[in-house]
Amino acid sequence: MRSTASQPMYQWHTIRWPKIERQVLKLQKRIYRAAPRGDDRQVRRLQKLLLRSHYAKLLAVRQVTQDNRGKKTPGVEGIAALTPVERRTLAEHLQLDGNAAPVRRVYLPNPGTREQRPLGIPTIADRAKQGWVTPALEPAWEAKFEPNRDGFRPGRSTWDAIGAIYVQINQKPTWVLDADIAKCFDCINHDALLRKLDAQPTLNRQLKAWLKAGVWDKGDWNPTETGTPHGGPVSPL
Repeated sequence: MRSTASQPMYQWHTIRWPKIERQVLKLQKRIYRAAPRGDDRQVRRLQKLLLRSHYAKLLAVRQVTQDNRGKKTPGVEGIAALTPVERRTLAEHLQLDGNAAPVRRVYLPNPGTREQRPLGIPTIADRAKQGWVTPALEPAWEAKFEPNRDGFRPGRSTWDAIGAIYVQINQKPTWVLDADIAKCFDCINHDALLRKLDAQPTLNRQLKAWLKAGVWDKGDWNPTETGTPHGGPVSPL
């Protein structure tokens, strides 16, 4: 594929990443400030602005091809790595076209048990699109989440949860409950999830395509009528 006429030619290794990160973060901060005010119109306008940003596309491609721990895990297309030229080309041609390839099922050992945890690995192109979409959606929801919710959130870890628990129990006896919803993520209703997200139509179609893409598991394709995949950048959100 040729470079689009609207984007200048450049070399991947010459990209000024700190400048790009600052520009994307600036837009994310504006989304974060608009969401608590209930200014949905402004939130959507800023999200569209971020999704039109070539900088956001560049960061998404770098994230999934160079930064993430699973960057060399291939999806159904069998591609585990891209050259610098291929990264640049992918960034220039990212678009929310409402299409998604099936994810490839892999199994990881579940610590402390004999069970294996299933992951769904999207293609590199779908991972890049998810890494492009997530920064637009995440700030609006981060502004709404309760401060004592630590799971699957950026910049938080088990230690944040431990610290919050300590603050609650160190002064007086307290009941601590441990609960697990069986097959929680495998049974999430797609329509309910999309209604909750309440994204703009183009984004909503793309999110639905990822949810409905299906799974290749040991050579067999299986539809995904419910549940969310584990393994893509948008999955935690």
